[in-house]
Amino acid sequence: MRHEAKTRSLFSLTWPIFIETLLYMVMGNADTLMLSQYSDHAVAAVGVANQIIALTIVLFNFVALATAVLVAQYLGARREQEAVDVSLVSLVANLLFGLLLSAILAAFSEPILRMMDLPAELLDEGTHYLAIVGGFLFIQALMMTVGAILKSYGFTRDTMYVAVGMNVLHVISNAVLIFGLFGLPSLGIQGAAISTAASRGMAFLALLALLRKRTNISLAPRAFRHLPFHYLRSLLKIGVPAAGEHLSYNTAQMVITYFITWLGAEALTVRVYTQNIMMFVFLFGIAVSQGTQILVGHFVGSGRYEEAYARCLKSLYSAIAISVLLAAAAYWFAEPLLSLFTDDRSMIVLGRKLLLLTIILEPGRSFNLVIISSLRAAGDVQFPVYMGILSMWGVGVTIAYVFGIALGFGLVGIWLSFIADEWLRGLLMLWRWRSRVWMKKTMVPQAKMA
Repeated sequence: MRHEAKTRSLFSLTWPIFIETLLYMVMGNADTLMLSQYSDHAVAAVGVANQIIALTIVLFNFVALATAVLVAQYLGARREQEAVDVSLVSLVANLLFGLLLSAILAAFSEPILRMMDLPAELLDEGTHYLAIVGGFLFIQALMMTVGAILKSYGFTRDTMYVAVGMNVLHVISNAVLIFGLFGLPSLGIQGAAISTAASRGMAFLALLALLRKRTNISLAPRAFRHLPFHYLRSLLKIGVPAAGEHLSYNTAQMVITYFITWLGAEALTVRVYTQNIMMFVFLFGIAVSQGTQILVGHFVGSGRYEEAYARCLKSLYSAIAISVLLAAAAYWFAEPLLSLFTDDRSMIVLGRKLLLLTIILEPGRSFNLVIISSLRAAGDVQFPVYMGILSMWGVGVTIAYVFGIALGFGLVGIWLSFIADEWLRGLLMLWRWRSRVWMKKTMVPQAKMA
């Protein structure tokens, strides 16, 4: 069975993840950018709907995250059949879970958005978007699982190529369906939703073909007849706490978004525009964290703990340095970047202030991205959840309300809450990594030194 991760450098694993993640962000920004030419109201509606979608994807992600950890550790320990078994079990589990959540989003899109206190003038457009994109999110669940398997085997370039194709298709179909090119009707926000769902479906088929080509994992019906479902226990042991941390973060962000709705549609729109730019700032940290997770998982699976320890810290220093440089560049070019989305001067001025604060925010985020991924790869999944809940809600949400709403600082106060939360959690994660407690959490304890 082929797997390349053990012989790959961090850079060779990370640069395709960087490009892939960039393209996924472009996919989200394509909707925002194109819809901004259609209607500012459509942008705000999609922004709130995407909060719900992001929360649902977090729930899918717990299986994918656990799969990545277990497959990497088993491959590191040279127990390849176990890696195949885990992969098949995770595909079935995420398919069933994805179908359930997709059905809920499709059926209850309007009540969910009403619970988010979406302004009445945005409700109709938001409902259409959430029903279509949410109804097909089970495809995203399967994509994430197959992608996690391929990356754990070291084939990060394959998932990058799929992302390239998906984004090309998405942008073209967006233009056709949103604006009604080639004589087709202009569908606006519904067109963006259809384009998103269709391009994801095509990408999933491509990933399945690559999984069959690159690994010995059989997708024939007979391979699923006698699955060792006892692996679900290990998947849940890693995935549920990991999902708890992400779920806590996303629900906290939803509460903060709810606070922002009190500030009005303009504040909501500025938040969407600014965070779209910020996504490109922490992109490098995301890529480094995923590449580091693959390597740490293989190192831990083969018992090479000191190499895992050093790899995490080296990755962290790189992520911090690059995040500061990118955040500074985003602030320097704030006006032309924000002008891509809007010509409203007050929005641009406020967005520029938020990007200045991002220079302080992003190094703190780097701690969490890199170290939490490394802790998870080593099997230490509970500590980040406990500390995350404490910080996200006790610090992040609290400060957002006090500074953003009660004291009247608006979005600037909201950004101060982000800074406090990321830095507190980040420093706690660094302390945990240096304590080396994670060395006793390996999911494959009988692994031998490579």
